[in-house]
Formats: sequence, C-alpha cells, structure tokens
Amino acid sequence: MTGTIGVIGAGAWGTALAQLMASGGRDVVLWTRDAALAKTINQTRTNPDYLPGVALSATLRATPACADLAGLGLVLAVTPAQALAGVLAQMPAFDGDLVLCAKGIEAGSARLMSDVARAVQPNAQLAVLSGPTFAHEVAAMLPTAVTLACGGGIEQWQRLSPTIARPTFRPYYSSDVIGAEIGGAVKNVLAVACGVVEGLGLGQNARAALISRGYAEMVRFGLALGADAETLTGLSGLGDLVLTCNSLASRNFALGQALGKGAAAATLLADRKTVAEGAHTAPVLAELARQRGIAMPIAEAVAALVSGKVLARAIADALLTRPLRSEMDAAYFGEPALG
Repeated sequence: MTGTIGVIGAGAWGTALAQLMASGGRDVVLWTRDAALAKTINQTRTNPDYLPGVALSATLRATPACADLAGLGLVLAVTPAQALAGVLAQMPAFDGDLVLCAKGIEAGSARLMSDVARAVQPNAQLAVLSGPTFAHEVAAMLPTAVTLACGGGIEQWQRLSPTIARPTFRPYYSSDVIGAEIGGAVKNVLAVACGVVEGLGLGQNARAALISRGYAEMVRFGLALGADAETLTGLSGLGDLVLTCNSLASRNFALGQALGKGAAAATLLADRKTVAEGAHTAPVLAELARQRGIAMPIAEAVAALVSGKVLARAIADALLTRPLRSEMDAAYFGEPALG
C-alpha cells in the first residue's frame, strides 16, 4: 500500500500513531477538530496539549478539515469512542481501509465501534487495532506489539500489515474483530476497578485477584457476543488488561485511584482533559451483561461508582462479601455463570 495515511484524532494516541506512521518518511494527514491545535502542530512540530516533548515528523501535517481525508486509501480512526459516529459522519464517503483504534462501547446504542463505523461509512473496509499501548512509549519508538483484527481477512492483513508495521511496532493478525473490540472495551472498565484498589490501599494481592476475576468477566462477555477465547487471551485482551491495570499512565487506572481516595466522580469526569473511556463504557457494559444474563459484578460495581451512586469503600466491601464459589469459570463449561 502506498500513498498518504490519514489519522483522525489528535489526542495522545492519535498523535503517537500519526508520528509512528510518519516515521518511515510517509506523508500523514492528522485531523483535529481544533484549528488552533492544528496550527500549533504545523508550526512547532509538537502537540503540547496531548503529547508534549515529542518532536513530530516533517511529513506529518495537521488539518481541521475532514475534506483533506478524501481519496486516501488508509485512515486510522483514533477519536474517543463516544465521538466516533459524529466524526466519521463528517468524513467524505470512504471506501478504503478504516482502522478503528478507539476502545469502548457507544452509550445509548450499545454498539461496538465496528457497528458504529459500518452504519456511518458502509463502504469502508474495517479493521481493528488494539493491544497494550501507551501513547508516549509508541511515540518514543519503544517495542510494542498489537492485534490487527481484519474484517477483510487475510487479504486485508496482507495489504495493511506492511504499512502499519515498524521495527518497534509489531502487529499480529486476527480475523476476530469482535474479540479485539471487546478486549479493549472491557479492560478499560477493569482498569478503573484496579485503580480503586490502589486508591483504597488494598494491596497487590487484591489487585492481582481483581485482574484475574475481571478477566473471567471479559471472557464470559466476549464468548456470549461471539468472540473467540483465543483472542481474549492475546494482546488485545489479557495483554492490554495487564498493562492498564498496573500503571498510573493509564487514564482509567488514574481515574479509579482518585475515586478510591474519595474524589467525587462528577468532579473528576468534568475536569479531565483526556478521556477515561472506562467511565463511559461501564454503564452500557453492565446493562448489556444484565440483559444477556452474564455475571459481571466488577463491571457493575464500576458502573455504580462512576455514576456517583455509591462510594468506593462500599463497592469493595460488596465484592468481598459475595458468595463463595468454584474458581473454574463456568463460561468454559456451558454452566450458569456465578460471577
């Protein structure tokens, strides 16, 4: 694949991916709704608002005009999940490869990002890029591995992988778009919960237990929606979960830590410049689980916490007093899940 690459969204992750794509000297167009930010990026070769300290390539050009994405063969969509539909609707009709990099479930419609994109840009060839990725490390060209789930199968993979891969950025093929999306969406919610454990000072044992039981919830939910279990054991599931549940560099973990220390959810969500996707995904994830009869007590706890209905300590106490049960996850054996 040759030609200019488009990236939609000039937040930290979008800017990091744009810089990565430009690292081989390829032309990249980075769209942002903020005209002032686009001007700053073009004049200073930095994005001081979202990725400070990173010198951006001379072949990267920022623009506030969606029309500049017309005619491109490859566009990476890196907007917040809740904004994806509105942004894609502004794009010219697109029939190239559209790689979805947002991790979440749309509130209100309960749609995965691929469903959102398919409804707005029905002719696009969809793929999902997901995995354990901190933007500042990718921009610094530190070693990173991701899942590239291609809705167009191996043919699309053979077209995309040589363009996206870099010496320090290694994509792994999957055809399981749903699994890649669910892993990324659910891990954000679980990262909030792990941050709460940190904020409450409950210790490393508790965090490890929460990651393990949270992963069981991810698998139950994913299998119910048609994901492959193997995908959820990989980079876009377990790999991403481990990364974001163990570092303040994760916006979701940092949000949870602040909630665990007693900060009000409404205040935190109103003041945060960057988006903690787990706060928006938790309520719709919990509702989907209830509708399908899937036991997801951790997701439900996070949903209640970000809504301001309960305090972190009460959530922790409720989870610790759940009925005792077998550790063997019922999702693998066709038995009713007990949580």
